Amino acid sequence: ACPSYEPPYELSGLGSLIGNAIQIDGSGKAALKLDFPLTKKGARSAPASSTEASEPALRNETRKLSLRAVLHYLWEAGELTEWRSSWAGKRGWGRVRTSLMNAASQMTARGGPLSDILFVPEVFHQQEREGIATRRAAALAPAYTSSSGPRKLMMTVAEVKEFTASRGGQKIVVRHLPFPFMIEERTWNRLSARYVTELELWRSGEDFHLTMIATFGISGAGIASIEELAIMVVNENWIPFESMHEQHLLERLSRLKRKSVKGLRFNLSREQPVVSVTLPEQRPAPVAMFIVPPGAGEDFEKALAEMIEMRPEITPWIWRVAEGEMPQLP
Repeated sequence: ACPSYEPPYELSGLGSLIGNAIQIDGSGKAALKLDFPLTKKGARSAPASSTEASEPALRNETRKLSLRAVLHYLWEAGELTEWRSSWAGKRGWGRVRTSLMNAASQMTARGGPLSDILFVPEVFHQQEREGIATRRAAALAPAYTSSSGPRKLMMTVAEVKEFTASRGGQKIVVRHLPFPFMIEERTWNRLSARYVTELELWRSGEDFHLTMIATFGISGAGIASIEELAIMVVNENWIPFESMHEQHLLERLSRLKRKSVKGLRFNLSREQPVVSVTLPEQRPAPVAMFIVPPGAGEDFEKALAEMIEMRPEITPWIWRVAEGEMPQLP
């Protein structure tokens, strides 16, 4: 009944990370352990891994946060996974940016504040272009290549506008920025192979947004180049989804006054179940909504049953897509 009730960590990919990769102190600040570098030695080379190699790991393993998991944690901590029908039309990139930066201010990584190395573009307004340019230059200063020693990298979260070909690679054009991010051909090939589903979903709907998180540096010539990258597709309300079935559920729930909370995978692979959406205000008990995708095997069903059994105080709602239309909402 508490208005600050949050869905249990065990229902999402967050369960195995809290206390290990994410350590929260008494003040509520979170120290993050990352599995990707924030420095780069010597000449540019292929990234160590932008394919989230840790994702298939077992749920109970202690591990670090992948780049995608950091994006998911920022989204969750910024309360961007929550939605009510009364918020329609009130969440644009400006609100998203504020939520992300506020969340990052309560996190540390590699001994320093995450907000110091996280760049999220401001909404561009022509009449404020000079002030925006000044603030952007100050925020990006740490990303410039130094004359000696390892190159420091920053992180960015931004909305992708388009991908365009360039000499030897691709350019990623993001909204609200006057310059693109460059990405090497090898990295682009791995990216497009790893995120086939996300790119397909993004291209299927004009209202969908593609968000990216990346580590990057800026050369002495002023060129911003990406080292590692992960992407996530979100709907018009900036709620993440990973299939059209899940988007159909989110669309139905978006019309309701009661709050819904989207579950995220963090480091988990698609072969493992997670709660799709939680309805924390449902009475007499909160509801955890699960979607079983077509082709899910016995291991998926067994893991789902164990997850439901672990939280008997929550009512499960299950949509087995292969069996037909979405069941009636609670």
